[in-house]
Amino acid sequence: MTLNRQDIKAFAFKTKTMIAKMEHIVKKAQWHESIYWHLAAHGVPTSLHCLSLEMAEEYAVNAAARSRLPLPQHIHRLIDPSFHHVVLLTDNILAASVVISSTLKTSSNPEKLVFHVVTDKKTYTSMHAWFSVNTIVSAVVEVKGLHQYDWSHEVNVAVREMLEIHHQIWNHYYRSLKKEDLEYGTENYHKLDVLSPSSVSLLNHLRVYLPVLFPDLDKVVFLDDDIVVQHDLSSLWDLDLNQKVVAAVVDSSCGTDCCPGRKYNDYFNFTNPIISSILDQNRCGWLYGVNVFDLQRWRKSNITAVYHQWLKHSLNSGFELWHPGALPPAILAFENHVHAIDPSWHIAGLGYRYPRVDNHTLEAAAVVHFSGPAKPWLEIGSSEVRHLWTRHINSSNHHIRKCGIVN
Repeated sequence: MTLNRQDIKAFAFKTKTMIAKMEHIVKKAQWHESIYWHLAAHGVPTSLHCLSLEMAEEYAVNAAARSRLPLPQHIHRLIDPSFHHVVLLTDNILAASVVISSTLKTSSNPEKLVFHVVTDKKTYTSMHAWFSVNTIVSAVVEVKGLHQYDWSHEVNVAVREMLEIHHQIWNHYYRSLKKEDLEYGTENYHKLDVLSPSSVSLLNHLRVYLPVLFPDLDKVVFLDDDIVVQHDLSSLWDLDLNQKVVAAVVDSSCGTDCCPGRKYNDYFNFTNPIISSILDQNRCGWLYGVNVFDLQRWRKSNITAVYHQWLKHSLNSGFELWHPGALPPAILAFENHVHAIDPSWHIAGLGYRYPRVDNHTLEAAAVVHFSGPAKPWLEIGSSEVRHLWTRHINSSNHHIRKCGIVN
């Protein structure tokens, strides 16, 4: 610059422009890479497809795989309030196996556990075959397909309406994401949630119908299929919910001004006057995934009706009230019905790229939850925490080995 007698101000301005351009290119590349990472979460590994097909074949050729679940002498336990009832809504055989296996391994009273696995019609035979062939002696497992429920016309219409509105919310945000040409920026990260398959999953949204799914039960513990149980859950059934309907983690062990999941601002559109007038954007949202539900009290409330009212409000507002997902309308419907439990019961967020959880907190957690796109059965899962899930896979199982599912 000195030899060529260049103007130092012009040189500085040019250098600054070049650096800004490079930063823009890097940030845009990082944003696109983040999008591809989220898209990878859509995929179902070949190994899981293999396992489902293997078990469907087992159901067809092996009479033992079609045996009754549970055994006739244990059917009375399905509605016995003295047992500990656990509910899973899932179409993932391996995930259901890990949840049940980890729960049993850590339980002080496994013989008191009754697992109710609800799945869809296409997965029913495979799921049934898996738990018929891989018999669990210490507990009772029930596998039931949605096609086996005899719901009233009113419930069927309401469920179809619910799923249709969730699809419309998803379509609205998906079109919006494309129109904006996926511009980068931290303020856009929540928009990638629309890429999650769970946004339009019937099994994911059916949790708001637990009292209908289990009309003979009064209290259940609900577990998501992407969790691992690390400590005994028995005391959850003894919790006093203080006349509330659901127990959930709300406060966090991560310190002041910190939420276990996200704040309301991450779920709702606070530019909409309906939302801004009733909610505090800095409030922490409670967590789905490890919950105690008082179904008896739920039936006496109008929670499900309020849930549907909010879906209609969303429809009438042009789907601008909240971002896609099962939790936002549930937060609204369960307002004043949530009993907060200790944060150590449920540590979430292990399904994100860089889980911000220290080892001490992870070890102390009763349940670790791979909430986020990177489910532990996917290759994009974080290697730092994935072992917490894979160690519960029975690698000696013939079908596990044949499908190449290794830990």
